[in-house]
Amino acid sequence: MLDRPQFQAIQSRRGFLERTLAGLGSMALADLLHGEGRTAQQDDPLAPKDPHFAPKAKNVIFLFQAGAPSQMDLFDPKPKLKKYHGQSLPPELTKDLQLAFIKKNAQVMASVQKFRKCGQSGMEISDLLPHTQSIADEICLVRSMFSEAFNHHPGQSLLMTGSPLLGRPTVGAWLTYGLGSENRNLPGFVVLSSGRGTSGGSSNWSSGFLPSTYAGVPFRSSGDPILYLSNPDGVDRDMQRMSLDALKDLNQERLDKTGDLEIASRIQSYELAFRMQAAAPELLDFSSEPQSVLDSYGVGKEPMHPYAVNCLLARRMVERGVRFVMLAHASWDQHQNLKKDLQKNCDITDQPGAALIKDLKQRGLLDSTLVVWGGEFGRTSLADIRRPEDIDSAGRDHHPNGYSMWVAGGGVRGGQVIGSTDDLAMRVDTEKVHVHDLQATLLNQMGFDHTKLTYRHMGRDFRLTDVEGEIVRKMIA
Repeated sequence: MLDRPQFQAIQSRRGFLERTLAGLGSMALADLLHGEGRTAQQDDPLAPKDPHFAPKAKNVIFLFQAGAPSQMDLFDPKPKLKKYHGQSLPPELTKDLQLAFIKKNAQVMASVQKFRKCGQSGMEISDLLPHTQSIADEICLVRSMFSEAFNHHPGQSLLMTGSPLLGRPTVGAWLTYGLGSENRNLPGFVVLSSGRGTSGGSSNWSSGFLPSTYAGVPFRSSGDPILYLSNPDGVDRDMQRMSLDALKDLNQERLDKTGDLEIASRIQSYELAFRMQAAAPELLDFSSEPQSVLDSYGVGKEPMHPYAVNCLLARRMVERGVRFVMLAHASWDQHQNLKKDLQKNCDITDQPGAALIKDLKQRGLLDSTLVVWGGEFGRTSLADIRRPEDIDSAGRDHHPNGYSMWVAGGGVRGGQVIGSTDDLAMRVDTEKVHVHDLQATLLNQMGFDHTKLTYRHMGRDFRLTDVEGEIVRKMIA
């Protein structure tokens, strides 16, 4: 049996070896991480950083209309479809179509919506969007968007991450990685949801292979913005601080040994949550907002109330320095009941979205805030008829070959239409804008060369725009 001095000697030798091997391992790990541009950050990873060049915008609000809005019923009038309504198109016109559910010999379905020339620009917008009509001169409408993905989850992934494959960082994560945040008490990237939920779910705001610090943080629009953010009964702020300090020390000890960036992210998330306990309630308190502002958004008015609250929260967030806010509203996936369900979605989103643009402008925030509106692709001009006996139940199938999105603020020139699709809404006719082109332009407005905002992972540099993307110069003021 060992006596105490012998035991202590063995323990000292063992401790020395452990510390030495751990130190050598940490040095090797640090060298590997450095080679991939992944040094563990002891300081706040969301501290503000400088972009590549002077930006036009410093915040983004992405009004994500998940499920794919029907462009020929909202933004891209196609009166010539009436000539072919109820007929099948010749095979040479449909041979290249990728369709999710319907056959290529499906019948043409002309839009029943009326369009109006709006603002000084004369931009044509559907009467389903009367409030959007009132901001026509503020928006840049792109009618020539296209994508390779014709199903929702890959399409949403391509729009948000630049790849139809899962596991890549989303645009909000890229921007918080590149710029940090201007508010230490709120996340740099916040997600607000309404409707049924997106097909892509959390992959639409994931940090992918970036540290999880840069992932989007889903907020609720009432009560605690994040479940369990408030302390339980009997735990005051001082007790919470002591508990976090103890947990931080343990995590820091592990971080020092491993260099694991996820441990650093965990430390930062706990600290952010503690600061949010004081900041979040004020963010959600609308008592300081004039009634006229609440009414302009439609707060308290159904069916738009949830989306109206989210739009107002988005303005309050960028006002407080949150870098990227995503409003995800679903679903616009109208394979059936197009007329009724499209009207419903427009009733929910039209007034709050237009009020957001007007409110940002009135407060001097629109110039520095880039607002993006759109979904992962568009809809076909061919009918998706699930019940032949009930033509009123018809909808439209997925269509990535030519659809519409709009952008406003942030140095974008409003009151203009970019691109066009052919008379039958089959494909882009002029000024094609790929998803990667939109992403490259968004990053440009935020002060980044999209080819140089990279992160080394698995031995190579990745970027939001993959290996493509051209800035849409016409979009820029």
